[in-house]
Amino acid sequence: MAKKKKSAIISRPTPKWIDRAPRAALEKARKDGRDMTIEDLYVWELPGNPRVSPDGSKIVYEVLSIDKESDEYCSTLWLIEEDHKPRKLTSGGFRDVSPAWSPDGSKIAFTSNRGEKNQLFVLPIDGGEAVQITTLESGVGQFIWSPDGSKIAFTSRIAPKKRGESDVKVINSAYYKFDGMGFIDDAASQICLVKATGGDHEQLTEGAFNHTQIAFSPNGYEIAFVANLNVDWDVRRERDIWTIDIYSRQKRRLTDGKGAWHAPTYSPNSKLLAFIGEPDAYAENVNEGLYVIPSIGGAIRRLDRKLNRTIGDTGMSGPAGSPGDTLIWTSDSLAVDAIVSDCGDTHVVRFPINGKKSINLTPSDRHIKAFQHQGEDLVIASAQPARPMELSRITAKGETRLTHHNDAWVREVYIPQPEEFWFRSGEEIVQGWLIRPRDNTWKSDNPVPVVLNIHGGPHAQFSPAFFHELQMFVARGSALVFTNPRGSTGRTNAFGKAVQGRWGFADMPDFMAALDYAISMGGLDPNRLGVTGGSYGGFSTNWLLGHTDRFRAAVTDRSISNMASMYGTDDISLVGFDKDLGTPWENPTGFWEASPLAYVQNVTAPCLIIHSEEDYRCPMEQAEQWYMALKSLGRTVEFVRFPDESHGLGRNGKPKHRVERLRRTLEWFEKYL
Repeated sequence: MAKKKKSAIISRPTPKWIDRAPRAALEKARKDGRDMTIEDLYVWELPGNPRVSPDGSKIVYEVLSIDKESDEYCSTLWLIEEDHKPRKLTSGGFRDVSPAWSPDGSKIAFTSNRGEKNQLFVLPIDGGEAVQITTLESGVGQFIWSPDGSKIAFTSRIAPKKRGESDVKVINSAYYKFDGMGFIDDAASQICLVKATGGDHEQLTEGAFNHTQIAFSPNGYEIAFVANLNVDWDVRRERDIWTIDIYSRQKRRLTDGKGAWHAPTYSPNSKLLAFIGEPDAYAENVNEGLYVIPSIGGAIRRLDRKLNRTIGDTGMSGPAGSPGDTLIWTSDSLAVDAIVSDCGDTHVVRFPINGKKSINLTPSDRHIKAFQHQGEDLVIASAQPARPMELSRITAKGETRLTHHNDAWVREVYIPQPEEFWFRSGEEIVQGWLIRPRDNTWKSDNPVPVVLNIHGGPHAQFSPAFFHELQMFVARGSALVFTNPRGSTGRTNAFGKAVQGRWGFADMPDFMAALDYAISMGGLDPNRLGVTGGSYGGFSTNWLLGHTDRFRAAVTDRSISNMASMYGTDDISLVGFDKDLGTPWENPTGFWEASPLAYVQNVTAPCLIIHSEEDYRCPMEQAEQWYMALKSLGRTVEFVRFPDESHGLGRNGKPKHRVERLRRTLEWFEKYL
């Protein structure tokens, strides 16, 4: 019988906030339930983006589901009135999303794809049909009510009028394509206004600049937005906070043109704007700061200086419902509540504007996607290790669940719990998890194969919360190791920056140390190791295959193989590459040495390559080079190309493609491990 190796216990690093979070017991899954299947993807109803009415008595939220017959996603709006059972507000069959209460609480605005493009609709809360109030050819993006409820401001990607009938693309901007959007054709995001009763819209901005992330001032005269209004905006990282007077259309720039800012939101008393970002757009910091500035202009001030964690939700679990706002002011304008990523968890943390210490408001071991205030309480959309997304209420006394969309499914299945572990890798302390198949323990006589799963980013974090894709490896008989190596979010800024310009070199020791630590826990077969990952995780999969022969099988998903040819063929090269690498013509040796393709002759493991035809983040040519190199070397390789899909295939691709992608991945490991 195997003996469990004793290892020194390493504690989780603790941030500097005051931990006043309520203690809520985690739900446990049935141990005798059936194993999960890939097709469970079609069963879930995933709540998200809760919105509390102005008087606090009602909550409207979205529920995302999949219609298997049409192979389409549907999103319906649901309503909770006081403590009554949730009920549907919209009938389904469409994508009804982004609900927002009118200031008087009598109506809900939302966007829907009931036509060819998303348009604005307004629904009376006391009964009646939703009324469409926009008919833009370009559709509607973000929108917000005016404080008096008479107007709705929105953004729309408006293209200049075509000249002639030519179908030839003439490109002058570096920002001419984007993953998930395709070719942009010089369309730019503009700010528009429409009466809440409908009619012709008024366009407030113009030009070849993107005006995004709008917020109405409480006095109703100004709209804050994010933009770079310089002629070279498309090759720059700077993004400023601006305001525009809705009557005169006069613009004011509140920030100094040197930073990269986003998510502006006004305090209820109109005195301050809170926002996220960096004073130096080229500082390469991973952990952005939370700042405030007087709404009339002035000096900016940082609220989270002592936190040294990541503002915003960078967690990876799923499938998940729709996200909500990252920042929300308290009603007294004395603090800003924000989602914070910390060591795999996401929290809602309160940041007082008087500089006092921040306060954690939510329990641990949650992936919180959205939150809202309901009086002194919080309404959150979150996932736990043994439960997909649901809504719950957080009070000073604890947590109460508000929705039960997936209760029947949870009662039916077996969901193994991730075992969190911390391990030492060089000078760093790193976080990881192990999920074991049913009946596997450290003392099992029949050790099971192990797959290492590497997250994308690299500036993201795995979470212990429910993740169907990770659980599927375990349901099919393999153990799964996943980790937040150097470069991940949820840790210090220095930890996140450790891989800049050093992908592969700085992080490979963490991946291998995570595997070794998990194997030392017992019950795992060190001779049957697999590796997989997507995007940066695909890069890392390719890199590991070229630097160690310990893996017997691999699946590389939407990967990078050649850093030099990646430059200029993806959608974010000019603003996304690490400045430490420079450019391929300035540093050809550095780019080649940082490319997995330089080491492809060392690959021995059978490799499945999965890639999307419409992937503009990691273009198809990256997979093609990796495939042809392995073929020329006579290695075992298979190349699977998914049509009409973007970089986000695994999260929001066609449901049938998501099922096939996961099926092929699992079958590859079953064949070769």
